[in-house]
Amino acid sequence: MRGSRTDARRRRHFRVRKSVHGTAQRPRLAVFRSNRYIYAQVIDDESGRTLAAASSQEEALRSRTLTVETATEVGKSVARRAKDVGVEAVVFDRGGFKFHGRIKAVADAAREEGLTL
Repeated sequence: MRGSRTDARRRRHFRVRKSVHGTAQRPRLAVFRSNRYIYAQVIDDESGRTLAAASSQEEALRSRTLTVETATEVGKSVARRAKDVGVEAVVFDRGGFKFHGRIKAVADAAREEGLTL
């Protein structure tokens, strides 16, 4: 029997994670998308700490539906917070999702705010 879509995404994510590793100088910008919300975290994998995070569940965005515009706001927010803690460059972890639509919107918005991907 074939696995579910979620299992396939997890397998893709494990494959991506073999080569994508965040350091203190260049942490990982990890993105997760559910059907209702989108989440972004800047993670230092060496110390296992989340340096900055943003999601569409936050008070300002919670009432909005998940669209490319909402994902753009999350991307800008996480980039601002990352720069506040001194992060200038990150490696992008798409979480096994295709790099288009809302996932791409987060990355593009982070680039717009001055984060190097």
